[in-house]
Amino acid sequence: MKFYLISDNIDTQIGMRLSGIEGCVAHTPEEVETALRAAVENRDIGIVLITEKLIALCPQLVYDMKLKYRRPLIAEIPDRHGSGRAKDSITRYVRDAIGVKI
Repeated sequence: MKFYLISDNIDTQIGMRLSGIEGCVAHTPEEVETALRAAVENRDIGIVLITEKLIALCPQLVYDMKLKYRRPLIAEIPDRHGSGRAKDSITRYVRDAIGVKI
């Protein structure tokens, strides 16, 4: 099974290509949807890496695909500018999900 990248910038795509991961660059929700559907149809792709910025463009589509399809695994990665998450994002997520402050 292969990795596949869907990125919002060419720098990330080139960096991943140097490590052997093919991919595409998308800028609109329509381009993201087309790339995700192509990845689902390709039986060789096991993991799709997608940048945070693109997930923010179409969160419902990505969420629905994660629930509907067993393959490929869709993993969110930070873009070239780093993570857009706050330092305590995981702690906040746990607190919101189960009501426990850690």
